[in-house]
Amino acid sequence: MDYLLLILSVLIGALAVLLFKPSNKFTRLLLSFSGAYLLSVTILHLLPEVFEHSHGNSTKIGVFILSGILIQSVLESFSKGAEHGHIHIHADQSKFPFLLFVSLCIHAFSEGIPIHHEDDNLLWAIVVHKIPIAIVLTTFLLHSKFSKTIIALFLSIFGLMSPLGVLVAEQISFFTDFHTEITAIIIGVFLHISTIILFESSENHKFNIQKFAAIVLGILVTIFTLG
Repeated sequence: MDYLLLILSVLIGALAVLLFKPSNKFTRLLLSFSGAYLLSVTILHLLPEVFEHSHGNSTKIGVFILSGILIQSVLESFSKGAEHGHIHIHADQSKFPFLLFVSLCIHAFSEGIPIHHEDDNLLWAIVVHKIPIAIVLTTFLLHSKFSKTIIALFLSIFGLMSPLGVLVAEQISFFTDFHTEITAIIIGVFLHISTIILFESSENHKFNIQKFAAIVLGILVTIFTLG
């Protein structure tokens, strides 16, 4: 079920663009909701868990979290912001964005790693996060000069990377032995992405009641689902 939901999240985002052509405003609101949801799950669920299993060495956990933030910063320099829904490159370019592709795949793979050891809250947070990202990515690809085959291959590989992360974490003991440390790194990645989503989606730093409502809704959903 984990594999299916992660694949469907990308498929839903792609089909939404093909069938409904969602507006930029709707996509921004969905991004705000997903960012708030992901941030809330990270703070309310993942952070307490890794510190609980740190065996008193909270400084080490903090270093891993900061490392995750730095790693995502490096990946973002190649992906041009695609992980948080803003692709800062020209959509009409004809050259395949290989670095964006590799960076997105690494990010998607890392998202799947901690899912096997967590409850459904993290799974749903990632699923909700991937839908608007898939919408933005599909929109970018459709406005590019790439063939339909290349676009389909790009989205298919991207959609399979998170399930691959889950599979690898299940089969390789390294990811179980160092689960706490790896999760701390992923927390840093999530903190970087979710905060960027929430802050970058503001236009001219003006208060937006619809965006604020989407953020509050994302937080409330997390609180109620976590009980």
